[in-house]
Amino acid sequence: MTGLNIVVCGSIVPDPLQSLIPVSNPDGPGLKNEMMLPHVLDPWAGHALYEAANLARQMNGKVYLVSLGPKAKLQQTMMTIAQKAPFELVAVDGPSSGFTDSAMVATALAEAIRTITGLDLSKTLIFGGWESASRASGTTMQMVGEKLGIVDQFQGVDEIKMNTDGSFQVLERIEGGKHQVSLCAGAPAVLGWATGNLPEPPNNPQIGMVNMRTVMPAIQRAQTKNVKDASLTFVSVEVPAQRRETKIVKDKSAAEIAQEIITWLKEG
Repeated sequence: MTGLNIVVCGSIVPDPLQSLIPVSNPDGPGLKNEMMLPHVLDPWAGHALYEAANLARQMNGKVYLVSLGPKAKLQQTMMTIAQKAPFELVAVDGPSSGFTDSAMVATALAEAIRTITGLDLSKTLIFGGWESASRASGTTMQMVGEKLGIVDQFQGVDEIKMNTDGSFQVLERIEGGKHQVSLCAGAPAVLGWATGNLPEPPNNPQIGMVNMRTVMPAIQRAQTKNVKDASLTFVSVEVPAQRRETKIVKDKSAAEIAQEIITWLKEG
């Protein structure tokens, strides 16, 4: 099988390694100095993109990256992402923080996918992050699939293996540190990726130059989408409280130390 299309839903998010301080704004909760924070491609979506690029190279296919975020931040972030893998960008202008409704995010992504010229969904795999550094509801990709009429869905994916007849085998995470092996007859299907098996590819300026020819026009054409539900309210938003209690002990076995930690956790 050749010519497989892969659409990756990969939004940009404020860098999770920064101090993200929630604040209340006139239009609802947000992050302090959000537009000043450095942004990155969502880490889970990054795995999906790298796996998609690898699969497209094997199958002589094409990768589309559908990304939701503020135009200015999309432009900055894509200068780095564009050097990682070949793709065609489909940009959607919208907020990047997590204070949004996953159903409305899914609707915006599904609408953007439907605007891709010449895309045959019957020959397309939809990739995305199983979770998210910003919108970690774990439901967005499922709803994207439903809105596109795709019922074959796999979440927590670590591996995909294509067969010559177009079918593929999927390795999904399940409880107890185990994997479930599934066989799908073929596209279309939705795959929510966990960590996959591929490392982050090195920067390739040549790939970046090719991608940027279409990235900038795509960002300029990006339509603004409201992904905040007016009926969704937040009673309060705050950074989780930190608790640190240090005690220095000697001459205790590992089992005794472990038991003491368990007791401390139960009491907390």
